[in-house]
Amino acid sequence: MTTQQIPEPVASFLERVNAHDEEAFLDAFTPAGAVDDWGRTFTGREQIKAWSDREFIGSRGTLTVEEVGTTGNNVTVIGDWRSNHANGRSKFVFEIDGGKLAKMTIREG
Repeated sequence: MTTQQIPEPVASFLERVNAHDEEAFLDAFTPAGAVDDWGRTFTGREQIKAWSDREFIGSRGTLTVEEVGTTGNNVTVIGDWRSNHANGRSKFVFEIDGGKLAKMTIREG
């Protein structure tokens, strides 16, 4: 685990993900929140839930954080992603809006 401080709301979000807490995971997004998973975009709670059921929370994913960076309202987290769907070093960029996640972008780390 990194010794770098992960800013809120990303720190709590990652705890929710690693605990496989689907409701708290979904509640972390704004109503118009989006996930961009390697160019596939899922917008709003229903689409994010359907994606997550297959590829994120539903696949028992966990992230071991290795690097953290912030620029303005964006928080970038790089770490080792492990799940029943995909594995490997991944980069997550979170756009923050009013204490919630407006967007989570996932790419190769």
